[in-house]
Amino acid sequence: MSLIPTMLSSVIYNYTSLVFTVSTSYIKVWDIRDSAKCIRTLTSSGQVTLGDACSASTSRTVAIPSGENQINQIALNPTGTFLYAASGNAVRMWDLKRFQSTGKLTGHLGPVMCLTVDQISNGQDLIITGSKDHYIKMFDVTEGALGTVSPTHNFEPPHYDGIEALTIQGDNLFSGSRDNGIKKWDLTQKDLLQQVPNAHKDWVCALGVVPDHPVLLSGCRGAFLKVWNMDTFMPVGEMKGHDSPINAICVNSTHIFTAADDRTVRIWRLQFEDGQISDTGDLGEDTASN
Repeated sequence: MSLIPTMLSSVIYNYTSLVFTVSTSYIKVWDIRDSAKCIRTLTSSGQVTLGDACSASTSRTVAIPSGENQINQIALNPTGTFLYAASGNAVRMWDLKRFQSTGKLTGHLGPVMCLTVDQISNGQDLIITGSKDHYIKMFDVTEGALGTVSPTHNFEPPHYDGIEALTIQGDNLFSGSRDNGIKKWDLTQKDLLQQVPNAHKDWVCALGVVPDHPVLLSGCRGAFLKVWNMDTFMPVGEMKGHDSPINAICVNSTHIFTAADDRTVRIWRLQFEDGQISDTGDLGEDTASN
């Protein structure tokens, strides 16, 4: 697999054996059933190219073309049929059955830095977005929606600085911000339930939840990883996770994975009895590129 020749900002996988990687203004779509072949390149402006549009570049960096924006994060809906990509002040919608852009989610006054997607009972996609404008917005998107989609709710009160991370667990939404705080919201009533104003000593850049356990994980620009009791919002564990900002947290039933600016992915095991986390190793730059 030949990745885009610059820093990757996001990677996701869907149930149809497609992998999506993001760098600058490009989304590459890989079919891992066909020797990890890049089958499409999507751009922030809604353009589609067959194959790898970046393959001709030999540079380690790719400049953002005129008319394009940095893509900050992508997310799939639960059925894997729609892709949402945050770039500029909006989120572009992609129909993955046809590989076509169908429209945008709009309403933010600053760059959309993060998003998360859930599905509600009537089959609508529920998209939550966080922006540098300090606000979190909710969008309800029905399948086949076209054009511009406006938010159905703005969460109040906003954070004191830009939103860097969002995650959903059941009926609760958690948000992490550059104001160093974490907030817990009720998605049904759309109310603020709890908050920790100084959850970290630096920006909260990543959040994750542990399946089947009331455990919230947070990572910060200061490279610390914290464990929280999701119900009481009390900290139950903390350790230095990396040597640079933690950008992403991914969790399965047995392990925690953290990715950071130090070009490593570290693997952790959580002890649920005392909330402590133990390091089981890392995938460094050399390992990850092999």
